[in-house]
Amino acid sequence: MATDAPPPSKAGTPLPSTEEFVQVQESAEFGELRSSYRSFAFPLTVGFIVWYLLYVLLSNYAGDFMGTKLFGNINVALVLGLGQFLTTFLIAWWYSRHAAAKLDPKAEAIKSRMEGGA
Repeated sequence: MATDAPPPSKAGTPLPSTEEFVQVQESAEFGELRSSYRSFAFPLTVGFIVWYLLYVLLSNYAGDFMGTKLFGNINVALVLGLGQFLTTFLIAWWYSRHAAAKLDPKAEAIKSRMEGGA
């Protein structure tokens, strides 16, 4: 005895059908959510990769520059290397704020409608 109804979730409510997922994926609201994510994540990802590759290339091909002492035993390589960690944490913090302000409310609205809460 086959039915077209989706199986229930762990909470006992029925899961959305494949057609409902496709409909949401093609909606303007989901497109806006995806666009908001991509317009934030892609430029930062490209920028960080360029920054990382610059550090690697400088380490390999500009040893004299990277070895330049800034003060005491602190040189350019150490400062730029620590800068890699700093930018990683800053990007994660910035993304967290962006997601909480722009992405999560839109995603929650879509989720609640898909789960029948709207």
